[in-house]
Amino acid sequence: MERAILARHGESVLGAEGRLNGDPAVDNGLTAEGEAQARALGEALADVAVELGVASGFTRARATLELAVGGRDVPTLVLPELNEIRFGRWEGEASGDYLAWAWSHGPEEPCPGGGETRADAVRRLVRGFRTILERPERTILVVGHGLGLRYLLGAAEGSDPRQMLEEVPLAQPIPLDADDFRSGLERLERWSQRPVFA
Repeated sequence: MERAILARHGESVLGAEGRLNGDPAVDNGLTAEGEAQARALGEALADVAVELGVASGFTRARATLELAVGGRDVPTLVLPELNEIRFGRWEGEASGDYLAWAWSHGPEEPCPGGGETRADAVRRLVRGFRTILERPERTILVVGHGLGLRYLLGAAEGSDPRQMLEEVPLAQPIPLDADDFRSGLERLERWSQRPVFA
């Protein structure tokens, strides 16, 4: 890989309702607005020679990728390692209660109700990002989720994962060259070995 173009999925049905979805078995597709956002992402990349599209295993990410590369001969790859974090007991619920818990607990604290620690999520994401970095295609469109993309972007800028994160805009292309992608990945790898929120 020479360049990744990162993009969060378009607006989803549950997302539009302010509800969490970290279970890929839940059919949470795009809203009409989300579909329009995904098509606009494709238009923004119309002059970019995308050689591979990668998405998480979630419906909203796969649908965004499909619409963004629609009509182009671009092979696609689904990487479950890029999946959204599992929210445990807050699956399908409004985000406020989960965020209150997340902002007051450490990265290795298991999310109640069978959810995922943020440290484990980073370890999983690192495997997915490593797969992308090692791909032979030069330009890769990566459609993922806010937490994973923000962690990678922050790490590429020199910041470790934090409890409170700035949102990644929906379906907006964010280019990252291979050197920055690699440095972000390596920082996340180091952090995942001794995860502490600053």
